[in-house]
Amino acid sequence: MLIIPDDRNIALKPIKWYKSLATRKGRLEAEAFLIEGDKAIKQIISSNPDDIIEIVSTEELSPFYHKYSRRPVTDSQLHSICSTKTPQGIVAVVRLPLDTYSHQLPDNIGAKILLLEDVQDPGNVGTLIRTAAAFDFSGVILTEKCADPLSPKCVQSTAGTVLSLWIRRTYCYLELVEELKDNGYSIVATDLGGAEDPSVLQCQNKLLLALGNEASGLSESVLNMSNHRLRVPTIRGKAESLNVAACGAICMYLSYQKD
Repeated sequence: MLIIPDDRNIALKPIKWYKSLATRKGRLEAEAFLIEGDKAIKQIISSNPDDIIEIVSTEELSPFYHKYSRRPVTDSQLHSICSTKTPQGIVAVVRLPLDTYSHQLPDNIGAKILLLEDVQDPGNVGTLIRTAAAFDFSGVILTEKCADPLSPKCVQSTAGTVLSLWIRRTYCYLELVEELKDNGYSIVATDLGGAEDPSVLQCQNKLLLALGNEASGLSESVLNMSNHRLRVPTIRGKAESLNVAACGAICMYLSYQKD
């Protein structure tokens, strides 16, 4: 049975409005995106509690969520809204950080930045954002050919950490890299042909770590701008290279070790 919303709830929106948040156009028009699951929602609340607009659920909410408006739905309605095959019964509508699509760096850049050039798999992008947050990176720059960081699959892969650091998805990424380099950031590029050891990451006070496309790696433009080209060593007879998310996790962990 549906629970009738109390007077803290906003006017009920049609289910198609929630479905539209699966598209970039819908997210930009609504200035909102969805995140699924109790654990991920609580992660968002821990870092950005005021960015939760509404909770969508099939059952009465626990007291933890009572400060937020609730949109009651049936199981079938929730399934039509969610991107996962087996929804967890609760979804949050979250305020979209509009500067995600800005072409300018934030005022407070931070010491460690991740660059993703044309990483197209949303699972990889989300995992790398989550890893960057875990190892104290301040922000992530993505090219326009990267998976949208606020798309459902990316958001789910971040496990609620998508608002824990600043994000820029822009076609002006080379200009941002140049700006960071001019401001003293060391550009460390991952490259199968790289000659340097990953330990170089432990020597950087201001770091931009660059990871490239799953198939083709980094462009010559980024490689030529880099101060260091490193290769994570592998047993070549068994594995020629690593998945970009695995490579990024190793590099970000090593950069954290100097702390």
